[in-house]
Amino acid sequence: MFKRLSQGLRPALAAALLTVAAYAAAVELREDHPDTYVVQRGDTLWDIAGRFLKRPWLWPEIWQANPQIQNPHLIYPGDVISLAYLNRVAVQEGPRQEAPVNAIPLSEVEAFLKDLRVVDGFDHLPHVVGLEEDRLRSSKGQVAYVRGLSGAQPGQRYLVVRPSLRYTRLDRSGMCCDLLHKDDLDFRGRRTLDFHQYWTNVVTPDRGHELLGYELVKQTTGTVTRGEVGGIEAATLLLDDEGREVRVGDRLIPVEAQPYDLQFFPHPPKQQLEYGRARILAVADSLTSGGPRDVVVLSVGARDGVDNGTVFSVWREGSNVVDRVEKGPDREADTVSFDDKVRLPDEFAGHVMVFRTFDKVSYGLVMESVKPTRVGYHLKHPDAPY
Repeated sequence: MFKRLSQGLRPALAAALLTVAAYAAAVELREDHPDTYVVQRGDTLWDIAGRFLKRPWLWPEIWQANPQIQNPHLIYPGDVISLAYLNRVAVQEGPRQEAPVNAIPLSEVEAFLKDLRVVDGFDHLPHVVGLEEDRLRSSKGQVAYVRGLSGAQPGQRYLVVRPSLRYTRLDRSGMCCDLLHKDDLDFRGRRTLDFHQYWTNVVTPDRGHELLGYELVKQTTGTVTRGEVGGIEAATLLLDDEGREVRVGDRLIPVEAQPYDLQFFPHPPKQQLEYGRARILAVADSLTSGGPRDVVVLSVGARDGVDNGTVFSVWREGSNVVDRVEKGPDREADTVSFDDKVRLPDEFAGHVMVFRTFDKVSYGLVMESVKPTRVGYHLKHPDAPY
């Protein structure tokens, strides 16, 4: 009897869930949305959702209102999106002759998908010990000599990568935020000396700091033409791709067939992170700030529940100021205790979507912003009020 009852409830439950999803979608629709829209080549899920939704990261909730679509997350050029009937979303399938529309343009992040990765360590990786004709730099068509490729056979292909940055976090238990830091690395992958923090870096290099990872930058690719001989003579690697120049100290990792996702679907974080843990670690190809379509490094990764497609809002931390009405117009900030200062609200800067996730670090693309995104800014749930 219970089995028959549960079978009878399933259609009703499914219909109820669909109704709730459709209602949620209707509530979030923009007032100025068009009645119909034909998906064009070059569109992105984020841009299309922005035409209809106040919150583009809720795309999956709208698409659930279309059970006739085999994969409710994918749309294609030629699909007709309609919102004219009872403020509900409906889709008429197009010819399905082209690739599905992605959440973000792959061209914006392809270089970061292919050329960057974050690892916990690299000392175990094979490394370049010399170059053809004792050059200082080598490029396509020349050879590099590698130590640590024992067992490698001719024809095996490798990425030549260079450790470039070291990301760390200083856990300040009981305080509002962790301290984040990045160090430049020399040709061996060792930290370059920072004379402003010489004592900390040299005498007590990792006290209290958690290693988030080392960033490896792809230089080029190469093919083994001759393996190590007798465990003494280095292996020979023919550099066979355009790219950056190779130098002594660069590391090797095997070429992967498909090391990254090709589809991204925006969604809110799976869990709430404590304030100050998720922040902007770095801005790619920039010193401290970026804007829309810039790539940023985030201080959270898979262990924090972050995955590809996770959307965060970005916030400038509110300042702590002196109430000069109460304390006097000439009172300087350094003469007032922290507890006697007034904390100003955090300021909204924009939204960022994760497209490459590692264990403790991830890469994201700034999707939209009202002010520059800077190193140290906080990351919150995209629905955080502002």
